[in-house]
Amino acid sequence: MKPTLNALPCRERPAWRLSYQPENCTSLEVLAALIGGSRQFELAQSVLGRLGSIDALARADPNDFLGVEGIGPVTAARLLAAKELGKRIATQHNGDRPVIRSPEDAAALLMPWMQDLEQERLVLLLLDTRHALLGGPIELYKGSLNTSLIRVGEVFRAGIRANAAAILAAHNHPSNDPTPSPEDVSLTKAMVEAGRLVDIDLLDHLIIGHGRYVSLKARGLGFS
Repeated sequence: MKPTLNALPCRERPAWRLSYQPENCTSLEVLAALIGGSRQFELAQSVLGRLGSIDALARADPNDFLGVEGIGPVTAARLLAAKELGKRIATQHNGDRPVIRSPEDAAALLMPWMQDLEQERLVLLLLDTRHALLGGPIELYKGSLNTSLIRVGEVFRAGIRANAAAILAAHNHPSNDPTPSPEDVSLTKAMVEAGRLVDIDLLDHLIIGHGRYVSLKARGLGFS
């Protein structure tokens, strides 16, 4: 067990190590520095104990943090901000807007945070005429994705507002099996047809599982 913060020499405290030796910091030390305060180690251990692993931070919600004794709304907001910032950084490459040239490019952006989600989510990538990203992923639906409840017009609303030339849709299967269902194919076909009406191409529709994904366009499903 880690000693209390006050018992550590200055050079062994998380804030100092992150400033001068970030590559050598443990995940616990990074989380402790983010939490701050005299109980940062204790609280960081409690957060990791509640979530089960550092990877689970990617799908944590406010209640996951507020359920830890000693974590208040301000600290929970700080942790959520760090999570969101990490997600946005993951969609950037040295300050340049990533260009989606293939399903692999889109999967590389989306899988790190979508593959372990416990609920289904439908997200969009908005693209310009070069298929470069117009901002980060947009979460459109969360929960059980009953395709009959998805309004296809709403899928394209953000694209119209951003003057996008194309969009890419993606959703995850919490079962970790990315095999497309008949409903997935029907939704894809409806999005393709709606995109033609508003002059915004559906570039692809990815289904993401753990470590695997399926491109419906590559399989010719819904894009005929």
